[in-house]
Amino acid sequence: MAKNFKKPKHQSQSEISKAKESIQVEYNSLLSFSFKYFDIVEGKFDPYTRGQDYFVVLINRLKELSRLKIQQFYSNRSKALRSHPIDWDQTTENSFNIPGEEQIVSTPYQFELSANEYGRIHGFVIDSVFFIRWLDPDHNLYS
Repeated sequence: MAKNFKKPKHQSQSEISKAKESIQVEYNSLLSFSFKYFDIVEGKFDPYTRGQDYFVVLINRLKELSRLKIQQFYSNRSKALRSHPIDWDQTTENSFNIPGEEQIVSTPYQFELSANEYGRIHGFVIDSVFFIRWLDPDHNLYS
């Protein structure tokens, strides 16, 4: 005897937007990082063109920033961090090119890995998690 299975109900765009708006960010939460949406774009956002020093600096930087509260990440305007939203109109890209990006990404963000030598990290924040999309050691997001 065959069982009848119900199809899962897909959320509409407005349901997803309402759910995102209802999330209360705890501004005392510590910043953390995810590589869930990480992408390497050969020749543009390609960290493998750098030596192992790059990856040592990357890991140390992420470790250092994971001590910040999310409110500090958003409000810190120091030259050492240079954390700020990305304005796509000023870049070589139009978006992160993630399927369903409109529902996932509220504000694209970037911060410096170190003072100019190692470039930037681009991604977005959900709650207190910074989702890393691109490592940009050669500052290729901006022309």
